Amino acid sequence: MERLGNGRGSNSAQLRRYNERLVLQRLRRAGEASKADLARAADLTNTAIGAIIEKLVELGLIEAVGKRHAGGRGQPATMLRTKADGAYGIGVRLDRRSMETILIDFGGRVLARRDYDMVLPAPEEALAIVLRDVDELLATLDPQARTRFAGIGVAHPYNLGAWLGRLGLPPSTFERWDSVDFPARLEEETGLPVFGENDGSAAAIAELFYGVGREADDFLYLFVGPAIGGGIVTGGDCLHGSHGNAADVAVLPVAPSRLASAPPAADGRELLITRASLNALARHLALHGVPSAGGAALEAAVRSGNPAVGEWLEDMVDALSPAVWSAIALLDVPLVVVDSDIDGGLVDAVLARLAAALERDKPEARRPPRLLHGSFGRNAGAIGAASLPMFFNFSPRASILTRADGERGVRDLVAEA
Repeated sequence: MERLGNGRGSNSAQLRRYNERLVLQRLRRAGEASKADLARAADLTNTAIGAIIEKLVELGLIEAVGKRHAGGRGQPATMLRTKADGAYGIGVRLDRRSMETILIDFGGRVLARRDYDMVLPAPEEALAIVLRDVDELLATLDPQARTRFAGIGVAHPYNLGAWLGRLGLPPSTFERWDSVDFPARLEEETGLPVFGENDGSAAAIAELFYGVGREADDFLYLFVGPAIGGGIVTGGDCLHGSHGNAADVAVLPVAPSRLASAPPAADGRELLITRASLNALARHLALHGVPSAGGAALEAAVRSGNPAVGEWLEDMVDALSPAVWSAIALLDVPLVVVDSDIDGGLVDAVLARLAAALERDKPEARRPPRLLHGSFGRNAGAIGAASLPMFFNFSPRASILTRADGERGVRDLVAEA
């Protein structure tokens, strides 16, 4: 890896690295573009853009796809695009009730996966499962593709041993997870670069790199799973926070629920996780005698239009609206992206009710943010994890210009060649 010092040479290397990633970003967003298009979009000279394109073609990250005939005089422009086989990443998502390991290519396509619908086991057992899965997924790549492997991403909720009472899970199963650095253990065992993030931020990174981030650089991301998580994207980068807990919306204080299924709030206050989560939906369905064990049962209840789902939605959005307004007051982002582990119309129902609630609750002289359905559904966490190597290796983050990239273990594939 290229290490940067403090001299003019290091500044030049940082700028080159940033511009290479900026060109890749512009191509991902445009789909196809000419050299002139990229020069204008990245504000680069013809000489600079030519050198960058030559380098990225040499690395196998972009390719020519033909000529564009726009009419008029002059030679038709050569069109360029990113190569789906330019890089590969593996994502590991660890949740309290499931595990997933997936392999994706540079275009974000899922090539292979392993899924486990079970309560998360002890760290040693989970590591053994993931190591086996990583070996099997890597074996699906030919030797040439292996040379373009960007790394492994791990996404899981931080503080796995917390909120277990609210989620109905046994503390003994999770008590050891909060003292284990799983990404570090996985990197030690595999010898491969491993990138870790909390699952909400990882899913937000997937949206930034492969989803709505093709058009938006600033948004609040919310994911409704067994708990509720989130991510903050500003200036085309994901906010990490000093402890990795940026956008930990689950702990936002809200008023107590009015549902009979809700646990009592001893101090008259509650947390968003208790009202705006699939666990809260399952708890309310169970009170009404509706099967609620597992995502399929929850989705079936949503699809059927069960009245208990509507009751929970009303209570959930009543808590979510002030939480979103609080976030908007601090972040001033124009967009909120919402996704979930299940669908069946759930996300659309949340968006419709949330739009009405945000309009109803808006402060004076403020306009509600735009709302969008997330891109990946139940795959958001796993694709988010697999996006981490792509994001940290290939995204034009501002930190590249101010410090030596790699501070968090990043292996810069572009700079290595």
